[in-house]
Amino acid sequence: MTIQGVSKPHWYNTSALREATVKEIGAAKFKEQCLALLDQLDADGLIVTKRGKPVARVLPYYTQDADLIGSLRHKVKIRGDVFTTGLQWDANPQS
Repeated sequence: MTIQGVSKPHWYNTSALREATVKEIGAAKFKEQCLALLDQLDADGLIVTKRGKPVARVLPYYTQDADLIGSLRHKVKIRGDVFTTGLQWDANPQS
């Protein structure tokens, strides 16, 4: 059911979510394992589906800032020199 003038939330793009490492679980299985799933919930959260279509996204409520330190280790690869633009320029003022 679509209501005119009401846009879908930004996370509703399921193809983008499925490309990421977000876990999906059926609603019945989520109901069975809810407490255990909440205990194991990571920063990406999980998507609850009914008949293969997403109906909810469960995200952690609060994360400590300290948890962010090192959270992207082994997920991001740096290529090249991040301290240069690759262009040569002279920052000295001309008189």
